[in-house]
Amino acid sequence: MIRLDAVTLTAAPATRRLHELDALRGFAVCGITLVNTWQHTREHLGTPKRNAVDWAIENLLQGRFYPIFSFLFGLSFVLFLRSAARRTTRPRPVLLRRLVVLACLGLLHQAVNPGEVLLPYAIFGVVVLLPASFLPRTAVLLLGIVVTAWAVGQGGGVILIPGLFLLGLALAQYEPDERLLVSALLTGTAAAAGLTYLWVRASAGAPLLYFRGVYPAAGLAAATAYCAGLLLLLRTPLRGPLLAVLSPLGRMALTNYLTGTLVVLLALPYLTADPTRITGVALSAAVLAAQAAFGRVWLGRFRYGPLEWLWRCLTWMERVPNGRIGSKA
Repeated sequence: MIRLDAVTLTAAPATRRLHELDALRGFAVCGITLVNTWQHTREHLGTPKRNAVDWAIENLLQGRFYPIFSFLFGLSFVLFLRSAARRTTRPRPVLLRRLVVLACLGLLHQAVNPGEVLLPYAIFGVVVLLPASFLPRTAVLLLGIVVTAWAVGQGGGVILIPGLFLLGLALAQYEPDERLLVSALLTGTAAAAGLTYLWVRASAGAPLLYFRGVYPAAGLAAATAYCAGLLLLLRTPLRGPLLAVLSPLGRMALTNYLTGTLVVLLALPYLTADPTRITGVALSAAVLAAQAAFGRVWLGRFRYGPLEWLWRCLTWMERVPNGRIGSKA
């Protein structure tokens, strides 16, 4: 069971790790934005001829970032539950209300973007995460491994979300040694390379051992390698520049995800007119750059992003203070 009164980290390491979680979330936003733009473009083109951009996105990016986001959602579940426990003696009803609000946002988003993830996240949060918060962390970890392995064997997709939620929930309570990062990077990279090669060769008709779990397994391995690589970079002189770009994207992930969908849908006539799909890559980069710049300015004056603040207000059923001390907002 999650210890709601536990304080297991000193202030400095806790702050550093929260910054790194924001960076990981922002990194996931970058990948999801690019992949979503590409998917929307191809869906509106019907069955276009595949080119180099399609190959790169399909084999290096698609299925690599929503696992990161799902894992972080489970991890953040613990952080919010502990934070809520400092304000109320009944934090789980508050968290249930938070998930209900997310479901409503997901329903609205579904109207313009069928197949979006907010609604499944909310549903799985209620069905999987809330009950799992009463279980011992060892049980949560084992359950997460089993459910994730089963989902991979079934071909992945949305059914990967519950297992990744559980793994994130467990990791937040275990807090593994950072020395595992190098091992995770090397293992994830090797596994991702091997599985991607097997997938590409099998897709081309090569008589190699193949099953439907290869592609989602490659995605999970790559996601592990990408996350470990980023966390290692955050321990180098690149930490400052990386946090400057990725942290605002991660702290305003909900706002960025929903506004990114709107931009892509408005730009579809231009995206579908380009058979190379390079316009989609350029648009994604421009949107992310604008969101990062806007996020830095906004978060310099406010504690939460626009939709993050609305989500928090509806969660607590009160107007949550948002302006920073010293700000004119």
